[in-house]
Amino acid sequence: MRTRKITNTTVEVTELGFGASVIGNLYRVTPAQDAAAAIEAAWDSGIRYFDTAPHYGLGLSEQRLGAALRDHPREQYVVSSKVGRLLVPNEQPRGVDSEGFLVRDDLRRQWDFSRDGVLRSIDATLERTGLDRLDVVYVHDPDAHWRQAAEEALPTLADLRDQGVIGAIGTGMNQSAMLARFLRETAADVVMLAGRYTLLDQSALDDVLPAAQEHGKSVVAVGVFNSGLLSQDRPTPGMKYDYKDAPPDLVARALAIAEVCERHGTTLPAAAIAFPFSHPSTVNVTLGMRDREQVSRNVELHCRGVPEGLWDDLRAQGLIRPDVPTPR
Repeated sequence: MRTRKITNTTVEVTELGFGASVIGNLYRVTPAQDAAAAIEAAWDSGIRYFDTAPHYGLGLSEQRLGAALRDHPREQYVVSSKVGRLLVPNEQPRGVDSEGFLVRDDLRRQWDFSRDGVLRSIDATLERTGLDRLDVVYVHDPDAHWRQAAEEALPTLADLRDQGVIGAIGTGMNQSAMLARFLRETAADVVMLAGRYTLLDQSALDDVLPAAQEHGKSVVAVGVFNSGLLSQDRPTPGMKYDYKDAPPDLVARALAIAEVCERHGTTLPAAAIAFPFSHPSTVNVTLGMRDREQVSRNVELHCRGVPEGLWDDLRAQGLIRPDVPTPR
């Protein structure tokens, strides 16, 4: 699988990445054997970029990912994790996590973007994964913590990067406006952009993507299916968009895009995976994959690609913005 370099760093990531949130039992239980099989299938398909976070299953995702990668040569893959949510003992457990992961809540998340919190978080991640280092570290969802994230967390990560402890640093969020600020005003090399540069939402063209291009920095795109609406060949009512039931007008728009895809001999999910690469700052699309079958499907869709004329047709019909760049 082809790789792209995170600009101004030595870190190269495969164009498709393995998102490990779902193997932390996001929304439903993923059996341990399915999680291990998914990671092995990703490896066999050529994927060498794996993303996780303490938030995902209160550490379960990190544990499973580290265990599955342990027997593979460390120099052959890239792992990213995140800081900002420390895992601490839960004094009042209720039996199951309250933030969407089906795991016991013996631990709880504690926001902490301080220098000490960042260092403690990285140490805990290394212990859970069993890895000797992290290649990329993102500040995770600092929406309500701009000052501490920008003034403490990013400088701490920059120190570690400059010492050669980490290869690249950045921020991951569901919004694009603050990500643009991180690119413009901090030492971030890369941002993880969730759901804001997709076939249904190109708002990142107004802020984070121009900032990345202007400052010579990179973007990893996640949430490209917008929580599911773009994940099937023919969208139907009741599917999710950004974690909620999709409104009828968006279902209709997704269906219209799907019909254009069909006329070009491709599918809606294949186009959804290919779309973020229309912008030159995008180096990777990372997808959550729960089992071997999902890995095989997504890799096939990515490798198949889409006809170049699709984007022109979607622009002409007003289904994507006219300023969406033509893919390289």
